[in-house]
Amino acid sequence: MQLRAAHRRGGKCIAILLLAAAAGFTGLQLLWRAQAMVGGAPPAPAEFGYSIVMILGSSGTACTATAIGRDLLLTAAHCVQPGADYKLLGSEPGRPPVLKTIIHIERHPQFDIKRLLNHLATADVALIKLAEPLPARISPAPIAGGSETVAVGDSLVVAGYGVTVRGDGRTGGTARAATLTVTGQPGSLQIRLFDPVSKGLSAGLGACAGDSGAPAFRTSGAGPAILGVVSWSTGPNLTAGCGGLTGVTPLARYRGWIVDTARRLGTPLTP
Repeated sequence: MQLRAAHRRGGKCIAILLLAAAAGFTGLQLLWRAQAMVGGAPPAPAEFGYSIVMILGSSGTACTATAIGRDLLLTAAHCVQPGADYKLLGSEPGRPPVLKTIIHIERHPQFDIKRLLNHLATADVALIKLAEPLPARISPAPIAGGSETVAVGDSLVVAGYGVTVRGDGRTGGTARAATLTVTGQPGSLQIRLFDPVSKGLSAGLGACAGDSGAPAFRTSGAGPAILGVVSWSTGPNLTAGCGGLTGVTPLARYRGWIVDTARRLGTPLTP
């Protein structure tokens, strides 16, 4: 099984592409049974892992998404591009994984894949409507208020199903979480995170292939709330790869579109 990823200048989109010999949805059990997130991140605690799921594409893509309603998921727009079919990877304890039907996908109308691939901020946000409600063990997560901002030094928790070893798709598929620190010049278009120990200068904790669309949680307040979704990563010192910077698309600018679209899709969000 080969792997490839869409590269960016100074970083890369991190939706995994799993190219197997057979067409369609393949490599299911390998993805589900392995582990996630580079740098030795531990399994996600319940308060972060309870809401995330994995989405597979017919072209071999795998991404993370977050339940924000009983039948509604939030992910990155680059994870659900036209020209492919997508399924929710579902499983019950002690039973084989199954693929569940997605009936509608809405990408933000301002999303531009060319901008993303050219290292420019864009509306990398999408909603996925499911054919049936999620299992009771998966609970929707709230989206942070539109007025919330971040500052350099703030901590966010990223939880996803991505690989623990870059280039090895067999190491992706278990929810893991990492507490990362805001760096650079955070704003309404982009937030950059790094491992507070390695500071992006050497290999550390961070998102990798398969973590695209993963939630970045703010943990202050009543409980975890989704502040943004993972869009890209770099290796140390802005090299290609993982374990350096994790790029997040903040949701404050797009919260109105998310709320309006969720209502139109028949799953109004809880305030």
